[in-house]
Amino acid sequence: SFEGASYPLCEGTLADDLRLFHSGAEGPYGSFRAVNEALEAEGRTLGFAMNAGMYHRDLAPVGLYVEEGSEAARLVTRAGPGNFGLLPNGVFCWGERFRVIESRAYKAEAPACRFATQSGPMLVIDGALHPKFLPASDSTYVRNGVGGSADGSRAVFAISNDAVNFHAFARLFRDELGLEDALYFDGNVSRLYAPELGRHDGGFPMGPIVGTVVPKG
Repeated sequence: SFEGASYPLCEGTLADDLRLFHSGAEGPYGSFRAVNEALEAEGRTLGFAMNAGMYHRDLAPVGLYVEEGSEAARLVTRAGPGNFGLLPNGVFCWGERFRVIESRAYKAEAPACRFATQSGPMLVIDGALHPKFLPASDSTYVRNGVGGSADGSRAVFAISNDAVNFHAFARLFRDELGLEDALYFDGNVSRLYAPELGRHDGGFPMGPIVGTVVPKG
């Protein structure tokens, strides 16, 4: 709970099998259920999952998307309409460590990432809130996003149960969770799969999905 709003939190560590999911043999998965059906072949299932970035009507990622080291969609660094284009935006990537990186810094550095998904706007950049967020903004939605620990060992995923504005959501990551870099995934369509929390949200088909993979018990 933070400032009167509640937030389910899920955490991934480097010991977890955290992956991105988008498409299978028949096209985009679009749902947590379809990802679980695909994982059955491995004798595995999702531990938790959420939507992981914005997507076009055909469910294709709006920006960078890397899965198992293979780039399926390119990085976008220009400003544009909507939340994605509200610069600075950023990339959540991981391989040897978890990182939330501003998109143009990502382009300059070109880090090696096993998985990466781009979204926007950044919520927190080096401990500072996105400069365009307004404390009293009346633009409130259910929102979800991810923050990374400074040592790169943890990624913390949050979704709001209540409609909140960007400023409040960003301060959750910085002031309550102590994370100096955080990225917005989406709002209104935000969904969570977390059986331990009694959540399996449905709704419109999703594009990128992030989640942990665990043995099916």
